[in-house]
Amino acid sequence: MTTQTNQPVTSEVRNWATLSHLSGFVVFLGIPPVLGPLAMWLLRRDVPYAEYHAKEALNFNISFMIWSAIAALSILAVVGLLLLPAVLVTWLVLTIRGALRASAGEYYRYPLTLRFVR
Repeated sequence: MTTQTNQPVTSEVRNWATLSHLSGFVVFLGIPPVLGPLAMWLLRRDVPYAEYHAKEALNFNISFMIWSAIAALSILAVVGLLLLPAVLVTWLVLTIRGALRASAGEYYRYPLTLRFVR
């Protein structure tokens, strides 16, 4: 595998990139999901492949925090009773998909993501 800059992607770099996606699961510990990818980006921003995936995961988690807040507020209009679970399941599935793609050495761009960090 090689990166877009033609640098070889080692298994260690792929592991860091994969961990960038999976680090959003810190939300299950009561920690905001952006802190995991942010930490990964700060630790590995010197490695282009790992930096790319950490930024993608960070943007994705920021976006889904916003989508979750909107869905939670829409519970007042009853629509959120269906919307909030859909947002959470989508977050879970796409996070796993991003981790699998990073592990395979592929560049993955999340759908439904706003770009905050470039």
